[in-house]
Amino acid sequence: MTCQEAIRLLADFLDMELGPQALARFERHFEGCDPCQAYLATYRRTKTLAAEASRVEMPPEMRRRLADFLIQELSRGRS
Repeated sequence: MTCQEAIRLLADFLDMELGPQALARFERHFEGCDPCQAYLATYRRTKTLAAEASRVEMPPEMRRRLADFLIQELSRGRS
């Protein structure tokens, strides 16, 4: 398996959708491939950071200003 093939299968691997043979080939490749291991670690970290970033609470003042802005813009659209 090449690195390109492994990267193409990465989403299926993470979703646990690889069949037994493909999974064995994938795991063998990753065991001996430092660049792919680094790519997987970066991918997982990026996914974690993105999930954490989406949990940020909007400050109340910003929420109020956004609501006011959206109401104003929607009112203009009806005129």
